[in-house]
Amino acid sequence: MQKVKILILILIVLIAGVVLTSLWRNLQGKKGPGREESLAKIPPGKADMRLEKIRLVEDQHGQKTWELEAKAIHQYQAQNILMLEDVKVTFYTKDGRTFTLAGNRGKVHQDSKNMELVGDVVLTSSDGYRLKTHSISYQHANKRATTSDSVEIEGKEIQVVGRGMLVDMEAKIIKILSQVKTRWKGGERGEKG
Repeated sequence: MQKVKILILILIVLIAGVVLTSLWRNLQGKKGPGREESLAKIPPGKADMRLEKIRLVEDQHGQKTWELEAKAIHQYQAQNILMLEDVKVTFYTKDGRTFTLAGNRGKVHQDSKNMELVGDVVLTSSDGYRLKTHSISYQHANKRATTSDSVEIEGKEIQVVGRGMLVDMEAKIIKILSQVKTRWKGGERGEKG
């Protein structure tokens, strides 16, 4: 059952990547810069457009599907890139659950729909799961999210930590790549494994 819950969390991360990809398509007329840490590389020169204190909502058939808030968005048209500051994206599922993805800075490649999020990246689900890492990259073509940073996934009864992560949304697989440690937080009695 715990594996199913972790799988659901991974699917949420993947869905968040898909939603963020849709978001950048809708934000092609907007932009957002990075901070002290670099997101790969920030394009040289000034942004073509800068918007501050952004809140965007997308709905389909009267149902809210996602909501984005950012301190600022910078668009670099020549490089086809959007830079985001203090990003928070909330995804709403048809079954009533929500997933919130937040980070200090984001970079969206408008042509490929690939995305990077850096700095205190946290994904939380309304059913009690929380994923924390420093950075995450999403590749739209193969629907994969990856990081080489330390990762912590925590739920009501389980905590998993490790280094590096691969989430394959198509195959519905989440892999912690190395130094994996799992702690069951349930009862005091011995658990069957």
